[in-house]
Amino acid sequence: MKPSPSICVFSSSSDAIDREFFSAALELGMEIALRNGTLVFGGTNVGLMGAVARATQKHGGRVVGVIPDFMRSKGISFASADELIVTGDMRERKATMESRSDAFIALPGGFGTLEEMIEIITLKQLRQHAKPVVFLDINNFYRPLQRLFEHMITQHFAKEAMRQIYHFANDVPAAFKYLDEYGPPKMDEKWFRPNEISEINTDLE
Repeated sequence: MKPSPSICVFSSSSDAIDREFFSAALELGMEIALRNGTLVFGGTNVGLMGAVARATQKHGGRVVGVIPDFMRSKGISFASADELIVTGDMRERKATMESRSDAFIALPGGFGTLEEMIEIITLKQLRQHAKPVVFLDINNFYRPLQRLFEHMITQHFAKEAMRQIYHFANDVPAAFKYLDEYGPPKMDEKWFRPNEISEINTDLE
């Protein structure tokens, strides 16, 4: 990756989760800052979102928040962001975050975090971008999702090559090791060709 990357972090907005997840968010924010990076995130001051933003700023990094207007009106925006972008809706928010980022990391999160990361993976599968995508698997949080992805591949809902478009890292150093060594994979189209389908059917006989 380039020396001063813009890293998009998707994460939980819950303050009720285990402290171990907050420790990972603080470490992630610090590492982004120490690399002279920019954090691009969902723009709120709550949960892991607020924690990673505060840690990034504490250690001298730049913070760009992207928040829809209806959410800002709830009084949870990260007011001290170096740049706070207010969007009309959630779709515009995601598009803005995708365009402003060089890489994507998911801390543990709920439905919103999962939906955001799946969209980024889908766009990469469709060859709309070639940016690195990392799930930060703190305390095995994403292990069930990793098993689901494998199940989708073994059942031929996705090609085996699609394993290249995302990565699961156990901790922050492993995530950045992957980013440092990342090279865009040579991606085939997502759709199975007739000869590939024939080979699969033959294997199933």
